[in-house]
Amino acid sequence: MTSADESLAARLNRKLAESGLASLDLKTAAQLESYLALLLRWNARINLTSIRDEEGILARHFVESIACAQTLPMEIRTLLDFGSGAGLPGIPIALCRADIFVTLAESQGRKAAFLQEAIRVLGLRAHVHSGRAEKLNSKFDCVILRAVDHMGEAVSIGGRLVADGGWLALMTSVSDLERLRLAAGPEFDHYSETPLPGSNCRVLALVKRQVAIL
Repeated sequence: MTSADESLAARLNRKLAESGLASLDLKTAAQLESYLALLLRWNARINLTSIRDEEGILARHFVESIACAQTLPMEIRTLLDFGSGAGLPGIPIALCRADIFVTLAESQGRKAAFLQEAIRVLGLRAHVHSGRAEKLNSKFDCVILRAVDHMGEAVSIGGRLVADGGWLALMTSVSDLERLRLAAGPEFDHYSETPLPGSNCRVLALVKRQVAIL
C-alpha cells in the first residue's frame, strides 16, 4: 500500500510510530483530519503557514505538536499558546490533552478568525484571545512558544504570564536555547529538553517557574 492509499489517521499514526510516539485514537485522528482540511482551505486565502502541502503539514507541524502534547507535564491544566498563528501547537495539544484548557493568543485579526472557526468546527475546549498576549491578565500553568517573531522578547513576556510553579515551554533550535533561557529570567529553573521529531536540531525545552516565597 502506498502512502496515497492510506487514510490520514493511518499515515499520521505511522509517522508517530516512526518517531517513537504513542498513536492516536480514532476520534482524535478524525478531529485532526478536520483541522487539516480547514487549515488547507484557509491557507489558500491567507498565509497561515508557509508549508502548504498535506504531507508537509503532517510531518512538520502535526507530529511535532503531538510530540509536545505527549511530553508536557501531566499537572498542567491551563496553557497559553503565545502567538498561535495557525493554532500550532495549541490546537493539537487541545485535541490530544483534553485535560488542558488551551488559550490561543493571536494579534492578527484574520488568523484569530481562523482560530475561532477551528474551535467551532472541532468543538474544542479552548478560547481565542484576539490581541497581544501581554494584554492578558491571567496566569497559566504553561505558556508555550513556537516560531514567534522576536522570540527573545516574547519569551520574556510569556514568562511573566506563567503561574508560580508553572512551566515555560520553548519549541526552538538547540542554537537558540541558551539565549532564550536567559530571556526567561532567573526565576525559571528545573530545566529539561526533549528532541523534537523530524529534525536534528529542534527541541522542546521546559523550564519551571520557582514558587515565590512570601
